[in-house]
Amino acid sequence: MTDSQTLLSLYARTGSESAFRELVSRYVDLVYSTAFRLVGGDVQSAQDVAQTVFVALARKAGTLPANMMLGGWLHQHTRFTAAKLMRTERRRQVRERQAAEMNAIEDHSEQNLAQVAPVLDEAIGQLEAEDRTAILLRFFERKDFHAVGDALGSSEDAARKRVTRAVEKLHGLLKIRGVSLSAAALGTLLATETIQAAPTGLAASVAGTALAGAASGAGFTATLIKLATMTKVQVGVLGALVLAGATASVVIQHQAQAALQAQDASLRRQAAELAQQQAENERLAVLTQASGSPINTLDDLMRLRSEVQSLRQQTNSLAARLNADQSARAPQVSSAPRSLLAMREEQRNLGIALLNYTKRWLLAFHLFAQKNGDEFPTSFEQAQPFLPEDTLGETNLASGQFEIVYRGPVTNVTSPALVVVLRQKQPARRFDGGWYRGYGFADGHSEVAYSPDGDYQAWEKRHIFLPPQDR
Repeated sequence: MTDSQTLLSLYARTGSESAFRELVSRYVDLVYSTAFRLVGGDVQSAQDVAQTVFVALARKAGTLPANMMLGGWLHQHTRFTAAKLMRTERRRQVRERQAAEMNAIEDHSEQNLAQVAPVLDEAIGQLEAEDRTAILLRFFERKDFHAVGDALGSSEDAARKRVTRAVEKLHGLLKIRGVSLSAAALGTLLATETIQAAPTGLAASVAGTALAGAASGAGFTATLIKLATMTKVQVGVLGALVLAGATASVVIQHQAQAALQAQDASLRRQAAELAQQQAENERLAVLTQASGSPINTLDDLMRLRSEVQSLRQQTNSLAARLNADQSARAPQVSSAPRSLLAMREEQRNLGIALLNYTKRWLLAFHLFAQKNGDEFPTSFEQAQPFLPEDTLGETNLASGQFEIVYRGPVTNVTSPALVVVLRQKQPARRFDGGWYRGYGFADGHSEVAYSPDGDYQAWEKRHIFLPPQDR
């Protein structure tokens, strides 16, 4: 078991915050750098993705396999999380422009190397497990060949050859996507450009929020990102206004509750520290009174008793603030009519369940493709062995409610964010009279599209692009 696996196991068994903070400190640069590339260089979005990934790690630590390569899991989860933040129209324009420009790429130019960033992580994700692990250990976790060999159960020379072959395979995948970068230039890119330092203080912020989220079970950052993904495709001005109003209400509530939870945690920590100091001072006061030998015993005792009284007052004040903060939550939750709020909450939960269900099938499709010559499955039965175990038990959705739109090689998909792999057969009715329908795309992200009348032909014509042989 590696040092990182030991730390993760320690946190899963004992809830050790120091172990988790050490893991975040080790891997925050890897996660942030990957997210930074995938969200187009948006610093705030990259930080949000990093936050969500480590919240997920904190909550799932007890269920992850003991022999799992943590760097690989974090990289994969960062890719799926970042995909949810992409806006389809903006990403399509960026990819179309970059596809045209990449044909003119010259090796060793910093500008040209930067143009590879949007497709680099996607290509890494399509490598076989051992090749992907070798790439991540060598270039993302910055391990030497001896450490890579230990992790892979091989010698240093074998690890060197494995990394070389993995770089060549990655070069081939990038070439399919129109990147004319040489293998040598790709090696330079991986060695010098893949990891950048996360902003100062991000590790501490991420660790604190992730631990708080894991303890409360709220997962509020992940919820906000899911909400942003769920509402990013809207059809019709009226539908957009209705959905935006509902989403804004839910987002504001989550932000307020998150702030209150963080404040509660801080106040409780302060109260515990004050109580501990109070007990210690009372103990010292008793010892001082018992000794009675120094001439200044009475003075010391009076001073200690004064400090104890001050600490008691501070503790009582903190308790009053805690009660006030907790009571302040009620008006925020009940600011909207109860019936409308309940319907919006139910709609939000249905949307999130649909997004998660679709995303897990997409993951199963990609895992199937990795084992079957990069070919997507032709039926849900083929992909079901690769489906996460808890998928079928946590939702009322079923594979029979969906249909496969694209069947073919993964490598033929040049714009994965625009190619729909599966979709919900029939739109579902919303509480406000509109309709919603789930879609899963080849890059692993899922969307819930809204329509005021249930007609999706125009939307699909604008957003679904199949490879030439499947049109």
